[in-house]
Amino acid sequence: MKFIFKTVATVLLVLASLSALAYFLCLPRLFRGYKPKFNPTTSAVSFKVKKDEIEKNALLRLKQKADDMALYAKQNHFNNRYCFMVDMKIESGKKRFFVYNLKKDSVELSGLVTHGGGKTTADAIQFSNTPNSLCTSVGKYKIGNAYTGKFGLAFKLHGLDNTNSNAYNRFVVLHSHACVPNEEVAPLNICESWGCPTVAPAFLTELKKYIDQSAQPILLNIYY
Repeated sequence: MKFIFKTVATVLLVLASLSALAYFLCLPRLFRGYKPKFNPTTSAVSFKVKKDEIEKNALLRLKQKADDMALYAKQNHFNNRYCFMVDMKIESGKKRFFVYNLKKDSVELSGLVTHGGGKTTADAIQFSNTPNSLCTSVGKYKIGNAYTGKFGLAFKLHGLDNTNSNAYNRFVVLHSHACVPNEEVAPLNICESWGCPTVAPAFLTELKKYIDQSAQPILLNIYY
């Protein structure tokens, strides 16, 4: 009898540990010494892109990636009108998550997004597909099913490239957190995540509209 109780207790402990791992794997954490200097509850939020708001080099990278995304979407039965793109060459205090209209070849919305802080230095982001690296993985993702987790609404992410093939098993998901502001705060940085692309709650609400209205899965591309 004691053996049975001990075995059950061990199984419950393992399950609790796995649940805790899933929770903490994407837990945003602040940069060392970072203190927010923004108001996360700003009213009248708009993520519409203003004319000349995106730097020339960033816009050029977007358009180059868009050509590949349009072809991939068509060949693999993804939404061929909209895709999401994240340019990790842009500093975290500036908007670098883009909703791209492939038909109009233009950006509709833009917002802030975290990167994984596992191997981040003061000068550059390091990327990894390795479990427990706590890093961002570059590559194309399929945005999967929505669910409600510790951070509220979240979307499963399925890595489609060799560089992000472990994303699902690493619990890398698209979700929001209050540490991400609505507006740019550069030259300040925003919080880091443990690998998840984490956005402001208000911005995730806007992204959800595109996802919900799409009959086919939407692609996300994180690149550098």
